[in-house]
Amino acid sequence: MKNILIVFTGGTFSMKIDEHTKAAVPFFHGNEIMQLIPEAKNLANISIYEFGNYPGPHMTPQLMFELSKKIKELVNNPAIDGIIVTHGTDTLEETAYFLDLVVKTEKPIVVIGAMKTSSEPDWDGPQNLIDAIHIINNPNSRGMGVLVCLNGEINAASEVTKTHTEDVETFRSLDFGALGFVDKGRVFFNRMPRKLEKFEVDEINPNVDLIKVYAGMDEKFFRFSADSGVDGIVIEAMGVGNVPPKAFEGIKYAVEKNIPVVLVSRCPAGETLDIYGYQGAGKWLKQIGVIFAEYLNGQKARIKLIVCLGITRDINQLRKMFED
Repeated sequence: MKNILIVFTGGTFSMKIDEHTKAAVPFFHGNEIMQLIPEAKNLANISIYEFGNYPGPHMTPQLMFELSKKIKELVNNPAIDGIIVTHGTDTLEETAYFLDLVVKTEKPIVVIGAMKTSSEPDWDGPQNLIDAIHIINNPNSRGMGVLVCLNGEINAASEVTKTHTEDVETFRSLDFGALGFVDKGRVFFNRMPRKLEKFEVDEINPNVDLIKVYAGMDEKFFRFSADSGVDGIVIEAMGVGNVPPKAFEGIKYAVEKNIPVVLVSRCPAGETLDIYGYQGAGKWLKQIGVIFAEYLNGQKARIKLIVCLGITRDINQLRKMFED
């Protein structure tokens, strides 16, 4: 049997319903959870590392960075064949993408979570963990980058997003579809991730704002962000990458202050393109030096910019990292 390390970070996976508040709260630690899933021991040699018991919204880029450093250390152990990371679903895609960008290994890393607590009869955590074990046991999982698996679907960390607040089928790759799926212990892959990229980082820069564009928006939020000392801005623009005229003036103000500005779409799927030429459209944004982030959503583009700003502040180098 393969040697699989499970890194517990918390999330709904480790929660139960508090009898007083009737609300889900962190409760179980790793060893306690594994006692609730005894069948896992029949599929692999399991070891446990307790990173923390954080609800998803409590995760920060700095915690992601610390987690990535620990996983780098652990995955380099030749006795470890793969790693499973349990995580809160609210920020799961951000942590998974962070790991995908900075952890260089051929060994499978699978990030899982749960949409139901252990107090609910349809707790999905155990099945997600069992499916992740099957993925690591499958030789085709090597060299796929960081994977995300919930509800039997296997997705690339660089492509997946949470699409529904409560549905167990919430994690979807809206642009390209799932990489594969797990069915009764059998693992099927249909394709490789669209893009696999790695960055060597000794530090990160979380001082990056994410601003969503809306109808009639003016320049105040961009000016405020730029004047607050921010080191990068990600903009969720309309459509393929367009903003209102007054918002454009605010973006131009930030660019002129030599702040890297990265553009994504507020649409749940599709890429950013400079195909419109009216004031505030993609052509105007491209001309003033805004960086286009292709298919990344806002939260992922922010994670990537946080990582890349740990390497360079040079706008041209940052543009190559996003647009090449």
